[in-house]
Amino acid sequence: MAVFTIADLHLSFGTDKPMNVFNGWQNYEERLEENWRNLVKPEDAVVLVGDSSWGMNLQDTLEDFRFLDSLPGEKLIVKGNHDYWWTTVKKMTGFLDENGITTLKFLHNNSYVRSGINLCGTRGWLYNQPTELDKKVFNRELMRLEASLASAEEGKERVAFLHYPPVFSGTACTEISALLEKYGVKRCYFGHIHVRDSEFRDGFSYGGVEYRLISSICADFCPVRVAD
Repeated sequence: MAVFTIADLHLSFGTDKPMNVFNGWQNYEERLEENWRNLVKPEDAVVLVGDSSWGMNLQDTLEDFRFLDSLPGEKLIVKGNHDYWWTTVKKMTGFLDENGITTLKFLHNNSYVRSGINLCGTRGWLYNQPTELDKKVFNRELMRLEASLASAEEGKERVAFLHYPPVFSGTACTEISALLEKYGVKRCYFGHIHVRDSEFRDGFSYGGVEYRLISSICADFCPVRVAD
């Protein structure tokens, strides 16, 4: 069993939001599927780190989720800033059950052990915004990240997945860094950034943690291996 990850798929099979109008996104669904099937086996797991579907509600996501369900492996979904369809885990799980979608789960206030490591994560937020609303959302995301990290099995590595980058443009979120340090996290994967030649795509080290950008365009629409 192996673990892979990728972010920012921005699927839109059920909505009129084509990504192929943007440079580098031409035929991205076909490229993603080919790469995925070449790498991922049915017993593997793939962490989808936010912005999986452009659907505005759960019904809009159905064709996107069916597409993901048709691909090999278990998919663990983290919320992104464009996942407007996101509601409670109970409602989302019920929607999947009602539509016979069996390989998707949600990484939200919880963690999963796969390939001997703990998979932990949350959306995160813009940590340098001054508004009270942003501060409220950010503090809530900190609580969700800690809930995920705290739920992990002791004695196994904790790997973090965040949609928003915790380190960006020479600044870092000290609150997130402190949580990662508290729980001994050494690896963190993030998305959100769509600059194909980003300096972050090959990974970097900050505060004892190895960070890597895995948004789909930066990963060439190919799932990134996390563990064997």
